[in-house]
Amino acid sequence: MSTQEVADKLVSLCREGKYDEAYGLYADDAISVEMPGVPNERTEGIDNIIKGYQEWASNIQEAHGGTVGDPIVVDNHFVVPMTSDVTFKNGGRVNMEELCMYQVENGKIKKVSFHYDPSAMFG
Repeated sequence: MSTQEVADKLVSLCREGKYDEAYGLYADDAISVEMPGVPNERTEGIDNIIKGYQEWASNIQEAHGGTVGDPIVVDNHFVVPMTSDVTFKNGGRVNMEELCMYQVENGKIKKVSFHYDPSAMFG
């Protein structure tokens, strides 16, 4: 798949809430990078990335909404703006905006980095 095709497929799956299917777009040795200083700042390998997402999702008491914007593709990278409005089990309600930057190699997501204000989630 081209970078544009990967971007379009990821956005479509995320908008439909099909996150498990979205992970099929990742390389087995993918890397996920959060903002400096937050838990799981760097995660390597798709199995560990999925585990980290599942841990994060298990801390959500209620999802109130969210958005997945249109991808902007440049060469083998794309960026997707996303928002989430969730109540965490131990932290109250959080409205968060982030930019998710993806790097594609050989038709798979090789690296993703998330850019947001950590104080929105971690006070």
